[in-house]
Order: sequence, then C-alpha cells, then structure tokens
Amino acid sequence: MTFDLVIRGGTIATASDVTKADLGIREGRIVAIADRIAGGERVIDATGRLVLPGGIDAHCHLDQPQAPGLAAKGAKMADGFCSGSISAAFGGTTTIVPFCVQHRGESLTAAVADYHRRADGQSVTDYAFHLIVSDPTPAVLGQELPALIRRGHTSIKVYMTYDAMQLSDRQILDVFETARAEKAVMLIHAENHEIIGWLADRLEQQGKTRPAFHATSRPLAVEREATHRAVTLAEIAGVPLVIVHVSGGEPLEEIRRARARGHVVIAETCPQYLLLTEADLDMPDMLGAKAMCSPPPRDTAAQAALWRGIEDGTIDIFNSDHAPYRFDAEGKLKAGPDASFRAVANGIPGLETRLPILFSEGVVKGRIDLSRFVALTATNNAKLYGLHPRKGTIAVGADADIAIWDPEKRVTITNDLLHHNVDYTPFEGLEVQGWPETVISRGEVIIENQELKARPGRGQFLEQQTSSAWRTREINAWI
Repeated sequence: MTFDLVIRGGTIATASDVTKADLGIREGRIVAIADRIAGGERVIDATGRLVLPGGIDAHCHLDQPQAPGLAAKGAKMADGFCSGSISAAFGGTTTIVPFCVQHRGESLTAAVADYHRRADGQSVTDYAFHLIVSDPTPAVLGQELPALIRRGHTSIKVYMTYDAMQLSDRQILDVFETARAEKAVMLIHAENHEIIGWLADRLEQQGKTRPAFHATSRPLAVEREATHRAVTLAEIAGVPLVIVHVSGGEPLEEIRRARARGHVVIAETCPQYLLLTEADLDMPDMLGAKAMCSPPPRDTAAQAALWRGIEDGTIDIFNSDHAPYRFDAEGKLKAGPDASFRAVANGIPGLETRLPILFSEGVVKGRIDLSRFVALTATNNAKLYGLHPRKGTIAVGADADIAIWDPEKRVTITNDLLHHNVDYTPFEGLEVQGWPETVISRGEVIIENQELKARPGRGQFLEQQTSSAWRTREINAWI
C-alpha cells in the first residue's frame, strides 16, 4: 500500500484513547493506523509530539453583517473567512462553524446565499454554517427553514437578548417546533433582555457608562434566569438545546437540574470565562472595552465553577466565540472614544488562542486529560453538529485533519504573534505551554514552521448531518 503522507512516531490521541502509532494518509483520508508504516511520498517525524485531531471551532463570527438597530451601529468585523480561517489554522483548528445571520425583514434563504458568497474562495480550512433566525415569519418556518435544514444546515441559533435579534418566548417555541419536525439542533444565547435593559437604563441615569458597567448591567442572575427559561421552552417543544457561552456556576446548575430531569441540554464555555474577570473591563481610557463580550467575564468563583463543569462533564464543548472588532473607530470605538458601554460592539477575538489556552490551563495543569481535551475541542463539536465521523477524530476513513503539537513548547501570547486582523488580544502576555507546529487539512499540510503553506479558497463547505443529540434517544415533546 502506498501513502501520500505518513506521520511517524507520534502519540495519537482521540476522545477515547491515547496510543503511540504511525498514520498513513492517502487522497485526503486516513487509511492506516499501525505500529509501523513504511513508505510514503512524504514522511513527517512526530517523535516526541502529540498527533491530535484538528480542532473544530463551532462558535465564531466572521464577515457577519451587523443587524440594523444594534447599539454599536456600523461597527465592522475585522476578520472574514480568509484571515479568520488562517488564524484558526495557526492555532490548530481545521474546521470552523461561523454564523449566517438573518436580519428582520430578510429572507433566510437570501441570507444563506449571501453568506455562501462571502465564504466562497476565501477559507483555508473547511467550514459549515449555523443559521441565526431573527424573523421567524410563516414563510421562514414553513418553507425556508425546513428546506435549508434538509440542505445540510442542521444547527440553528436564536437570541433571548439584543433589540435587533431577540425573539419572544412564543417565537422561540415556533422555531423549536420546526427544529423538532426537521431534527435540527438548537443553540440559544440565554440572557434576560428586559432585566439588562432596566439595569442599563438605571446605570446611564447615574452616569455610570464606562465599560466596567457592562458587567454590572448583565449580572449572572440574568443568565441563570434565561437558561432556566430556555431549558423550559426546549422541554415543552421537545428539542435538544445548546446553551452557548456559559459564564458561571448558576446557569450550570440549571443545566445539571435539567439533565437530571432527563432533558438533552448541552453546555458550551469559552476561554474568556476561564481567564478574564470583571476587573479586565475596569481599565482606564476605554481599554476595558477590549474585554467586553456578552455574557461578560465574571469572577474567580465563576471560573472555579466552570472548571468543575469541565472536569465533571457538565460542559461538553469549548469554543472561542471569536467576534473580531478592532479597538478603533471602525470597531469597538465606532460610537466615539467615550461612548457608553451600551454603544460598544460586544465580542473579543480568540480563534487562534482557543486550543493553546485549554491545553496549557487544562492538560498541562492536570485539570483534564488529553482525551478530554480532544473531546471538548473537536470530537464533541463534530458529533453535535453533524460532522462526525468525517471530522473530529483520528480513525480509518476520517478526513486527515490533524494538528501535530509540541507539548513542551512555551509561548507568550502577544498580538504580534497572531494572524487575525484584530489589533489586540485580550490574552496579551499570557504564557502557555503546548503549541501546534504542523497542521494538516484533508491530508494537505497547511501550516508548517509557523508558515502558511495553503492557498485561501482550498477550504470546502461541509453539509451537516443530523446531530448526535437526536440520535442518542427519543426526545419527548409536551404535545
């Protein structure tokens, strides 16, 4: 048997096993795993290295047109599919799943066509789309959404906050009903919009408008309440639910209680909630805006609760929520250098740093083992979003999406090191141990020796299959 590429002598890790073996790759797929594989048109010596599935970042925002009516009017995202996917690849991620957003008054089908146009010929990595529904009209629910799900868009997101995105509970139930009929998985941004607005009004009346008060306006209670309500709605409609960017222990407890009642609820968290706190928003000269995201970073107690959730399996997936706004007049400061926190674009960059942060803080520090790292960052996303077994694992027949890691390499994260188009990283100065040095997508080396080896546009769009959340067992609806 001949191979296009052989990876020799490395330690292979999947979500279930760690073993020392060689990999044989042909025509973009893994075709052999054995103690010793001879031959190969090219051989990569992975002695002393970890051979991991390429990461899957299933929560990122790229070239996402802003909804009319958002507070930060006109703020532009700095990363499209080209720079965003390059940044992901340098961080060991080989598949990205950003969001295609429908704005109110817009056809969902037209939004998907526009997003395909934005992605076409741009991405270095493979990609899929989640759909964001902000205007669930009868035509969308009865015709467009079912057709799009059948075309391979099997994950849908809705919002419980933001004026331009928020759906009422009844509208959410309507979307859930369509998702159940078509076996799609639902994602939800769970924060109580009315409480946030009430608190923000009171803060502005008191002149408390600096970025630090963004966190004051969105306390953990608003996430706890919305999580409870979201889970209840999913219970009534009978759909599996992903609670994205969980930021602390109280919403995690709501998720644990729901699971104990037998509901299918998946929890996601992100690097910012493990490393940043409210204190990072309380900086001079609007610098705190660099750490502004929603939900906001909390405190050390919330961080500890999230680590417990990662360790005990309550948290299933770990994604970046990459939202690339520059710290300038086109991004975070679009409304001016002294704007109220309500007018600052929410979101921080993190595609490239996601995997090294969790490896260093989790594996190196002994909080999780290597298989759990792979599950959180690749395999669980692949299963949940209908990409497994093609993606997210190292197995015969799977795409040869592989990141070869130096587990001993120490790197101090600086923005100059990174490859996104954002002019800062909230993790500036953080030292991590472990870094991907060679990254392979469908058998093609795309990153090597800290150089990009692939051309933009080589990435392929991925049609999603039915989520594993539907395949595990029957999910009952209230009616």
